[in-house]
Amino acid sequence: QVQLVESGGGLVQAGGSLRLSCAASGRTVSSVAIGWFRQAPGKEREFVAHVNWSGGSTYYADSVKGRFTISRDNAKNTVYLQMNSLKPEDTAVYYCAAEPKHITDARTYRHWGQGTQVTVSS
Repeated sequence: QVQLVESGGGLVQAGGSLRLSCAASGRTVSSVAIGWFRQAPGKEREFVAHVNWSGGSTYYADSVKGRFTISRDNAKNTVYLQMNSLKPEDTAVYYCAAEPKHITDARTYRHWGQGTQVTVSS
């Protein structure tokens, strides 16, 4: 079993930055791939970014490419999502998830955190 806890959300002005953290615990988390998703009110959960077990491979949604960076520190069992140049449309609850079968499909992730709210004001 893998437990995930997100942190780092908050309120920021457009153009600002936030760094989200996903702290993992349980069995060997350094062997699992991690994804970030977000869900805005009234919308479906959408893929944001993914990092493989080593951190050597990353993948991003087109909407965040060039602005967000996913990384991981396996020594700390933590995955990060650095979010720069934030826009009001980035406002959502952000979730990290582990062990996907298909990296952009939320339905295939086995473990989820509780989420952290990100609000970007215009």
